[in-house]
Amino acid sequence: MIKVGVLGARGRMGTAVCEAVAEADDLELAVAIDHDESLDGLVEAGVDVVVDFTLPDVVMDNLAWCFDRGLHTVVGTSGFNAARLDRVREMLGESPEVGCLIAPNFGIGAVLMMQFAAKAARHFDSAEIIETHHPRKVDAPSGTAVHTARLIAAARAEADCPEMPDATAEDATGARGGEIDGVHIHAVRSAGYVASQEVRFGGPGERFTIGHDSLDRASFMPGVLLAVREVAARPGLTVGIDDLLE
Repeated sequence: MIKVGVLGARGRMGTAVCEAVAEADDLELAVAIDHDESLDGLVEAGVDVVVDFTLPDVVMDNLAWCFDRGLHTVVGTSGFNAARLDRVREMLGESPEVGCLIAPNFGIGAVLMMQFAAKAARHFDSAEIIETHHPRKVDAPSGTAVHTARLIAAARAEADCPEMPDATAEDATGARGGEIDGVHIHAVRSAGYVASQEVRFGGPGERFTIGHDSLDRASFMPGVLLAVREVAARPGLTVGIDDLLE
């Protein structure tokens, strides 16, 4: 039985994680902690794995606290750019004894969407990303969109693809969206959505679209539980749940 502590337990994702852990036969919800409560409860409850769905401005301190006490961590909090991931690696040290899994998205379908996008990227002249989330999301573009863009760019670089065609010379209003490694991302924040993403590819005489919609936060829970079960066997930093699906 794996004893789990949840940080950000009264948030929307944290509440869903608590319910999913409590319903799993091989997991125990040992403690649920929110922003106004001490992390000491994690040690007092004897947790094995900490799940963090808090906020970007507190998650790094939470990780440092957990690493110092030998606690494995699964993180769904947003805001992890390359610099932050490098900082986590430094915090873990050269010979880490604990595992930390940080995922831009825990949805199985979303992970497969990113993998398929990387595979398709080398075969089309153009690729752009449109991501839509609920209006309470604090960051834009989403971590999923950023990760997808990097996968697309890496696949195109490996295949020695030329730059994508774009004659835009002026964009005073930002209509072309943001850009990650040469891939444009358009972020929409709208009521009525949880999380959706489309990757649009184009080539001579054809268009190809890969999309994924999360209609409920329950869609993320199988990936979260998989990470909880596997993180202790993976010392150091793991980014994404891709390898766990193999």
